[in-house]
Amino acid sequence: MYDIRITALRKADYRDLQALYENPIEHTCDVAEGQQWVSVGGARPAGLCESAWESMRPFAEQLAVGGGNFYDGWMRNPYSALVSCNDGFRPVSFLLERIDQPTTV
Repeated sequence: MYDIRITALRKADYRDLQALYENPIEHTCDVAEGQQWVSVGGARPAGLCESAWESMRPFAEQLAVGGGNFYDGWMRNPYSALVSCNDGFRPVSFLLERIDQPTTV
């Protein structure tokens, strides 16, 4: 098994869509650009948004077991993936990268 480093690269904020379609809410996404987590054994890291994890989980699980090369060469690094969370109002783009030292879980 491999650990997977997850880095929040970019966070968008579509205020025009929020104004048109979103009900007012008190709490929104806490993720900050540059923030990192490590997935051990393909598990969701503590503190990572559950909804964001569900968007990236299939990629993280495959990378953890040695898989990669998603969509026949989509990424320059075949042991990585760029995945966005499913929040249409303030999506975050996450880079998932296999940490090259295998771990035992």
